[in-house]
Amino acid sequence: MKKHPFVLVCLLLSTAAPATPMNKPVPPPNRPPPCQKLAPERDSWPQGTLLWGTRRKIANDEASTVMAALDLNRIQQGGASLKGVRLENGKLEAPLQAGKSLIGAMLQGTDSDGQPVEVTLCSAQPDAEDPSITWYQIEMWNAESATWKNPCIATARVASPRALAVQGVWDSSGAKHEAPGKFTFACENGAIAKCVDWGYKPWNVKGGRSLGELHQACTRMARADYCGNGRSHTREDTSIDMYDELKLLTRTTAATAGWDPGKASFEAAWSPEGAWCLARTRDGRALETIQAECPGRFEADTRDLGEGDRCAVRRRDARPEGALLRNHSYSPAHSN
Repeated sequence: MKKHPFVLVCLLLSTAAPATPMNKPVPPPNRPPPCQKLAPERDSWPQGTLLWGTRRKIANDEASTVMAALDLNRIQQGGASLKGVRLENGKLEAPLQAGKSLIGAMLQGTDSDGQPVEVTLCSAQPDAEDPSITWYQIEMWNAESATWKNPCIATARVASPRALAVQGVWDSSGAKHEAPGKFTFACENGAIAKCVDWGYKPWNVKGGRSLGELHQACTRMARADYCGNGRSHTREDTSIDMYDELKLLTRTTAATAGWDPGKASFEAAWSPEGAWCLARTRDGRALETIQAECPGRFEADTRDLGEGDRCAVRRRDARPEGALLRNHSYSPAHSN
């Protein structure tokens, strides 16, 4: 079901539902306790480019993240190892002997360079509009400052961002990999979490088809990752309208206060590997610059996909059934 008539790439924070009561974790010696109230903050990186929605390990590298993967087999609670934790439909489930709550648990993981990280679960809360989605407030130990910090990027719209638990891990090219026992904490200002919130839950099935590929195509679309190499070509607060072949989201045809379909035009059709075909770029750069970025990937093709969506270039190896998702956006001349 379509939640909004259009989508801002910088998604507004929904009203939070009451959080699960917190069991304070036991900090290691000489460390301050985690899950204390943190002051709201804003980071300067444009969130429209973010995949994980996390802080970057290297400031000028969008493929860098301080938290790339978490391990379900390396979790502690109250100083004791916790075995049998599962990730079911986006929700972390504790083994029966541990009780119902994982709040206060310490998780081990890695950053984008493979270096170890430690993350604490501070609270859990259902989404206000879709209770089947569980948001987690998390903190990560920062050895340099010797403090616990929220690893999620904050913005003016979302000052205390939360995270979703999503099966699998993403690499620096934006490709997803199914890794047994590993999952991603996807922060709400990043494309992985946004695409879940927009309705593309990778653990769901519709019409006998998994939504995993559609979710992955959405992450490419949200960041305007045309070449499928992890490089984004969008800007903060860019309005887009998306629609898919399963009709989880349908094209917006009526004007609203925040979206004028008469000023928007077809941008691209998307597959899990990037743009399936492309009519123009979202940020106004010439198509030739995209073709130069990934030489040999696209060829001229002006086919009509229907409803006036006409391509200019198409992937050379594109499968006819590969276009899972399409979007309209404003050209730079009509950007709001």
